[in-house]
Amino acid sequence: MINVARSLSSIRSTEIKEALSLARANVKTLSSVSTRRIVLGIETSCDDTGAAVVDENGHVLGEALHSQMNTHVEKYGGIHPVLARDLHAENIGPIVCEALRQANIKVQDCDAIAVTIKPGFLLSLYEGVKYAQRLAADAGIDFPFLVMLASGGHCLLAVAKDINDYLLIGKGLDNAPGDALDKVARSLNLRLLPQCARLPGGAAIETMAKKGDPRAFDFPTPQFKTPNCDFMFSSLYYKAMLREEKKHGIKPGEILPSVADICASVQYNMTLQLVRKLQRAFIFCMKNKLLPDKPSMVLSGGVASNLYIRRNIQRVCDDFDCTLVCPPPKLCTDNGVMIAW
Repeated sequence: MINVARSLSSIRSTEIKEALSLARANVKTLSSVSTRRIVLGIETSCDDTGAAVVDENGHVLGEALHSQMNTHVEKYGGIHPVLARDLHAENIGPIVCEALRQANIKVQDCDAIAVTIKPGFLLSLYEGVKYAQRLAADAGIDFPFLVMLASGGHCLLAVAKDINDYLLIGKGLDNAPGDALDKVARSLNLRLLPQCARLPGGAAIETMAKKGDPRAFDFPTPQFKTPNCDFMFSSLYYKAMLREEKKHGIKPGEILPSVADICASVQYNMTLQLVRKLQRAFIFCMKNKLLPDKPSMVLSGGVASNLYIRRNIQRVCDDFDCTLVCPPPKLCTDNGVMIAW
């Protein structure tokens, strides 16, 4: 598949080039997207300093423990709260590092940090909570950060300034991207193909696009009166398909021979618009100092489960030295986990 981010190099404006030259380059090799949820657990309730890394299936990826028992027994004949606190403070860092080392991950790879808050000795508990909070603050997302929501009902770009405090900088003006993909899939009768029979529209297009040429069809570029971060996706369908149906004499219920090329072109053009608007959003935020020097961005919504789109969003984030955070693909679409969370 064509690298959308690279293909943009010939169409970036001077403004974009200048902004990119100011952004620190931090291009990383894109790794495969992990679908595991990983949690780091910290235990300091009494006289043992423990840490472990587990995944959502209950697999222990790494664990480490420092026991204080011999020290307490030898000196006091039992647990001494102040000594326990001091030993926790001394050992918690190395213990956490060892658990992460065994799991072969960094703390930034964890989806959450869990820590004991009760029951236990107050001084011991406090050391664990204090360390976990500091670790989370260093590794996690803090306000403000950029948000891109791309789903079947919405498409927007916003700066999350705080809880329930958002600055909307771009929105969908017609069809949401997920809705557009569903309509294309229905128009192409993808449900009749064995490999797509049980897939929703967006996933069916992603599947077929792997076999197609993303430059096979040109789609009209959405026209806006002034440069902005808004989205329009209605031009992704109808004309190209109607032309192909007429060309091949396709009847209702039949499959176009060029179906893979159309899917690849639709996916490519949707991604092209998403990354262009994301670039503009980064520039706007940089000029108006809306994000920190090392920004973070959250990509969410059903369309975020499309790995082709996700990879190219990642490349734009790399250009702007931005950390991309998004749920595993299976948690991008409707699910009970997001409601509970």
